[in-house]
Amino acid sequence: MKNKVEEISVQFLGAAGTVTGSKYLITAYNKKILVDCGLFQGLKKLRSLNWEEFAINPLKIDVVLLTHGHLDHVGYLPKLVRHGFKSPILGTAPTLQITKIILEDSAKIQEEEAERANRFKYSKHKIAKPLYTLKDAEAIQKYFKPQKLNEWIVIADNISVRFRYNGHIIGATFIELKIGKKTLVFSGDIGRENDVLLYPPEKPEQADYLFIESTYGNRLHVKNPEQQLTEIIQKAAKQNGTIIIPSFAVERAQALMYILWKLKKEKVIPNIPIYMDSPMGKNVLDVFQMNTEWHKLPINECIKMCKDITLVKTIQDTLKLTKDKSSKIIIAGGGMGTGGRVLTYFQNFLGDTKATILLVGYQAEGTRGRQLLEGALEIKLYGKYYSVKSTIENIQGLSAHADQRELLNWVKKIKRKPKKVFIIHGEPTAADAFRVKLETELGWDCIIPELNQIETF
Repeated sequence: MKNKVEEISVQFLGAAGTVTGSKYLITAYNKKILVDCGLFQGLKKLRSLNWEEFAINPLKIDVVLLTHGHLDHVGYLPKLVRHGFKSPILGTAPTLQITKIILEDSAKIQEEEAERANRFKYSKHKIAKPLYTLKDAEAIQKYFKPQKLNEWIVIADNISVRFRYNGHIIGATFIELKIGKKTLVFSGDIGRENDVLLYPPEKPEQADYLFIESTYGNRLHVKNPEQQLTEIIQKAAKQNGTIIIPSFAVERAQALMYILWKLKKEKVIPNIPIYMDSPMGKNVLDVFQMNTEWHKLPINECIKMCKDITLVKTIQDTLKLTKDKSSKIIIAGGGMGTGGRVLTYFQNFLGDTKATILLVGYQAEGTRGRQLLEGALEIKLYGKYYSVKSTIENIQGLSAHADQRELLNWVKKIKRKPKKVFIIHGEPTAADAFRVKLETELGWDCIIPELNQIETF
């Protein structure tokens, strides 16, 4: 009979039936381990979960392990600390650097939006409050403990962890967790096999229990996104239009800068100005320069690129750009249109028939990006509705997430069939399509867990 202490339980506190809010609580050997601590985004019913009481007392969590620094994987950390968490937060050095940047930016945006909602009285609440403040975001950082790649770290008796390179964004890893005689693998977000900036993901060789993302579990990316990008820019420039590219500030913004800079240098696209308007994106460029072993962007090219592309510094410069009606390309922070500088451009260019909004990353359910993708005629911003008259374009091949084929390739080095595979971090249709693939091609036993479901083994 199994000793109760040795029994492992996993509770799915996020990214179950959705792509956001990644949080997995593991209990074993009298220890509680949280893998990722992300914010829910998109649909209101999901966002409201961020305000609910956490499933357990944060004081009882012994350690947090981070796969990477995106908001849907780290964005709940300040609230966790505010409610008593005082234990180590482990991740690679670039992941923790990115987490610092993202959390501080998120806190500032929340404070600004609460202040704006109170000033213009469009909140349903009597007094709008941020989920957490900049002070909360800063308080979390004293618990950061950077870890090296590929080294087993003992975090308790009978429990050790290893972080392995996973592409996707700088610092991203998948996590191997040895608990007793069992190995649990958490995929995090798996990167592309041929990314512009990052090396191909490493692959696990053993997993008794596999927890794998399925963001694009039902899709294949287009093979030549640069050609599609070129055609869209050429068409927009011909009518003297502005191209707005909402972008995640980490890795996608830098990849877009590099692709556009090369296309312009090679005279493939018209000689129009390119701007990068994301204070967070600028800070991420510094992380790239501090961690050159993590990516393949040559530093000399990075320096030239940053000279040739204008980095927008202030909100005054942003407002000045919105009044400029000449043709230009603007990469703006806010990949799904949920916040950031891109909202200012939406206010000014959604109604412009010459403008193009170019979506290049995943758009979660309930986000403004998803609404535009699905043909919305108007978008709500700061309590007002704005008509959509601009051209909406979408390029899937520039995503930082592996597609279905790349996800299948990622698991094929696993030597023995896992006892169970948990398909997470995907909307229902994507998760189910990937389940069918794994079951029919590999004969694996798969579960698509529901939110708050507990599995014991």
